[in-house]
Amino acid sequence: MKKFNIRKVLDGLKEASSSSSSSSSTPSVQVGPQENNLIQETLQSEHFQLCKTVRHGFPYQPSSMAFDPVQKILAIGTQSGALRLFGRPGVECYCQHEGGAAVIQLQFLINEGALVSALADDSIHLWNLRQKRPAVLHSLKFNRERITFCHLPFQSKWLYIGTERGNIHIVNVESFMLSGYVIMWNKAIELSSKTHPGPVVHISDNPMDEGKLIIGYESGIVVLWDLKSKKADYRYTYDEAIHSVAWHHEGKQFICSHSDGTLTIWNIRGQGKPIQTITPHGKQPKDGKKPEPCKPILKVEYKTTRNGDPFIIFSGGLSYDTVGRRPCLTVMHGKSIAVLEMDYPIVDFLTLCETPYPNDFQEPYAVVVLLEKDLVVIDLSQNGYPIFDNPYPLTIHESPVTCCEYFADCPVDLIPALYSVGSRQKRQGYSKKEWPISGGNWGQGTQSFSEIIITGHADGTVKFWDASAIMLQVLYKLKTAKIFDRNRSKEDKGSSEVSDEDPFAIQIMAWCPESRMLCVAGVSANVIIYRFSKLEVTTEVVQLLEVRMQYELNEMESPDGGGGEQTSAHPTPGASPQTSGPPSHPSTSSNNSDGGNIPCLKVRSSPLKQSPGYQVDLVVQSVWVSGEPPQQITSLVLNSSYGLVVFGNSNGLAVVDYIQKTVVLNLGTVELYGSNDPYQRQPRSPRKTRQPSGGLCDINEYSATSEDRCKSPTSAKMSRKLSLPTELKPDLVLLSVCPPRGANPLDHRDNSFSRSRSSSVTSIDKEAREAISSFLFCETFARKGDCTLTPCLYVGTSLGTVLVLAITLPSAGEQRQLQPVIISPTGMLVRLKGSIMRISFLDSTGLLLAPAFEPWYEPNITADGEEREKIRKRRPVSVSPSTSQELNESQFAVVCSEKQAKVMSLPSQTCIYKHSITENSFILRADIVQMNQGVCLACFCANGHIMTLSVPGLRPLMDVNYLPLTDMRIARTFCFTNLGQAMYLCSPTEIQRITYSQETCENLQEMLGELFTPVETPEAPNRGFFKGLFGGGAQSLDREELFGEVAAGKASRSLAQHIPGPGGIEGMKGAASGVVGDLARARIALDERGQKLGELDERTAAMMASADSFSKHAHDMMLKCKDKKWYQF
Repeated sequence: MKKFNIRKVLDGLKEASSSSSSSSSTPSVQVGPQENNLIQETLQSEHFQLCKTVRHGFPYQPSSMAFDPVQKILAIGTQSGALRLFGRPGVECYCQHEGGAAVIQLQFLINEGALVSALADDSIHLWNLRQKRPAVLHSLKFNRERITFCHLPFQSKWLYIGTERGNIHIVNVESFMLSGYVIMWNKAIELSSKTHPGPVVHISDNPMDEGKLIIGYESGIVVLWDLKSKKADYRYTYDEAIHSVAWHHEGKQFICSHSDGTLTIWNIRGQGKPIQTITPHGKQPKDGKKPEPCKPILKVEYKTTRNGDPFIIFSGGLSYDTVGRRPCLTVMHGKSIAVLEMDYPIVDFLTLCETPYPNDFQEPYAVVVLLEKDLVVIDLSQNGYPIFDNPYPLTIHESPVTCCEYFADCPVDLIPALYSVGSRQKRQGYSKKEWPISGGNWGQGTQSFSEIIITGHADGTVKFWDASAIMLQVLYKLKTAKIFDRNRSKEDKGSSEVSDEDPFAIQIMAWCPESRMLCVAGVSANVIIYRFSKLEVTTEVVQLLEVRMQYELNEMESPDGGGGEQTSAHPTPGASPQTSGPPSHPSTSSNNSDGGNIPCLKVRSSPLKQSPGYQVDLVVQSVWVSGEPPQQITSLVLNSSYGLVVFGNSNGLAVVDYIQKTVVLNLGTVELYGSNDPYQRQPRSPRKTRQPSGGLCDINEYSATSEDRCKSPTSAKMSRKLSLPTELKPDLVLLSVCPPRGANPLDHRDNSFSRSRSSSVTSIDKEAREAISSFLFCETFARKGDCTLTPCLYVGTSLGTVLVLAITLPSAGEQRQLQPVIISPTGMLVRLKGSIMRISFLDSTGLLLAPAFEPWYEPNITADGEEREKIRKRRPVSVSPSTSQELNESQFAVVCSEKQAKVMSLPSQTCIYKHSITENSFILRADIVQMNQGVCLACFCANGHIMTLSVPGLRPLMDVNYLPLTDMRIARTFCFTNLGQAMYLCSPTEIQRITYSQETCENLQEMLGELFTPVETPEAPNRGFFKGLFGGGAQSLDREELFGEVAAGKASRSLAQHIPGPGGIEGMKGAASGVVGDLARARIALDERGQKLGELDERTAAMMASADSFSKHAHDMMLKCKDKKWYQF
């Protein structure tokens, strides 16, 4: 009888109670073989903490922009209330306004380390940029009026706010209190107009006289307001709506841009008409009539130079007959007009000038143009206006991202190797000058490990990014589409209709950092294998393999009438068809003459020049069978040591030997079970009708997706309700079996929403269509009770089964080129609830067993054949039986499905630990990751929870409800990697990186860059002797005297409400939970108390002084009146 161990039961109860996840936290810890007591788990809960680290990429849906000319920092606001700040390359920062309203305008307090933002919800906020994570110091919410324009003069603390009603309010940016001084619209225009002038579209003070304010109203009225006398000096009316106004630096002229494509220049003393009216893009009629109207000029800037003509720069204003013309920025300089075409609509632009003073010659040197999907900086100092090479990682979305992978702790020589081949891809013709946005300083802390992010895109490109030390820089770009013929003939069109919009889109990527082998699977059911080379090579013929993958369980008629291609439903395990080379297997074909065996894409037949970098080694294509398109590839793995690539779909799997360029195995999922198939599968006849597959559309993706994708007649609808936000309808997700179109969510890795997520086995329809969901190559015990290690392939399916295939490899060297690789199924290891997400192995001490790999060698050197053989023989894979392996020494297989995790002891194949991770949701991504202190299982759940579990014990270590609502993009791009790093795409253009390591969270403050650096403000321009003598220099104004409470009184309380911000003390949020936080709060409280006591002292002193003065006056009066009689008063 088995001895009952009470301590284990108590441990189990203790673990269950300590788990933080209430709904899914009862691990059933099973008592297995005694050897697993030897593993001391080093990871504890205190090693984990979740926090966002940095956000990279182009700000999604930008709406406004500002630049600090002294600090040289650029700020961009977005429609979702995000704020992105950019300094020198590598210094960038992301903040978010709480309400999420669009940012309509940004204003720097120049060289003060602060920024004012105005939002569409009529609130203004003051951001403190003097800390590494900027925070809001004050907010002011307008209740009765809508904000349309803000202006903060240089070195002033009074912010002018224009509203939709046409009024102007004034806010003190230090206290964020409203002044009682208000410019009412009716007072400003008086009788010059019979109707309301419209919203305020512009406010700015005269560069030479701070007491004069120009106010532009939408209807076309401009008012020059005298702040001291509180009345309008001049009014200028034009019969076209105004979009923007700009001053000449001498303050005697200003320019307006209008809705009919005209620019008007006005003298401030000239009342009636503009001194000049220009329609830059209008055709001039010969009979002297007005030029024809053009599109509105949305913004104009007027910048002067000491030695030459001024620059007039504007956006818009093109003629209406320029159909299809791209958005333009026009630079007028003297008599030359340069029209600069942009790739996307212009959101805003700013001219960068040498001086922050508006009353000096501006000397413009660059223009920053914010486009809807790009940021362009134009060099004004060089002929032809070249653009600067943008050093920020803003091209993530150049083509929509369809999948990504994240690798931490890569080999040290990898980033330099990728950089050296990538640097040759740089475009020429950029400006030679330094990038002008150069503020801030890099962080002090560094990480000792290198990180690489790989993104796959809809146009077939693969980009490698250096992500080390919380920065991001593109290293190398690979275009996979160039190996295919793009100009397809009409006959071929039918074969590729399934993925017409983006036929080259990348779906899954498998990469071996050590051997630098890369394998990508595309939506058109193609797999491309690449080798890395530093030498250029011309490939005469691209090697191609075609694979027929179709498995039916019945022998009934197929759509073309013949059922001859079907394989038997229950072959015996290890039978000869699987183990021999390709010719004897009925489903494998390299040169099919059978009608309909067409791949979705045609590989080019002309020679292919391959630059240094990744060069194609082999293309494998699934072909159409019996008039049906090939199934989407759902999983992919590569092993450089064995020379094998395996891919699976909803039918089965194919193993390709890329050294011999042959298909080793092509099996249906059912055949992998052999006679041990646990499911009673019913024969099904194919459906004749085509119906749309329900690939879910991507939220807010660029291109609209159509639902007319075809479905294979043999495919089953696999559906299940998802716990997703309400906007993600339909809430039934169908298995998308055909390659999807465009920027549709591709079936990312083996864990996107578009796969079957069945956890029950009741539906025959579901059982019959069992997809391959994950793979792992490992050297382990192939069968129960084995005493030797052999190379194996572990296969996980969508029904929760893990199957094992044993691999027999020829010996290294010449034999490997000639002898076939033999693979035989050895049966089932374990079954779990839900689709298998991840399989991994630990050795008997609990260390992670990485799959074997071959070190990288230069593939294009043929002379050093012997040298290469030596390298190849140093493979860390032992093909022969290992003699050092003791019989009692074991391994642990860690298997994670959508619902639960199990740990199996090998070779006994007993389950020693089991943990139910989630009951009500399902896991989207799971990875076994190496931390500094040990190994853990990291999971990201569809309900937004991020969890880590110890291995092999499966103790819950962390459970954080990180993203309460998970959208499709996050679901399909989320990746964990080693050392506590993770990432996902938070928008179509941005990567959000997070860490779940306590160590990284603690060091993050040091690693972040500084935005604010102490810089001397440049000297004010010299007024000159004569200007000082005769006047005419800049007139200053005591705004405090005008707008302060004494002169202007208090503003109406109901107009706006002041909200103190959470910001202020550096890092307070980070320390808020600990003793440091309590101390910080206590210190703040003491400071405030001291401040209040100080104020109280001052008030008491003032009252005493007032009392003294009163008693003195009273005494004087008494002396004066002492001797007077009553009638003398």
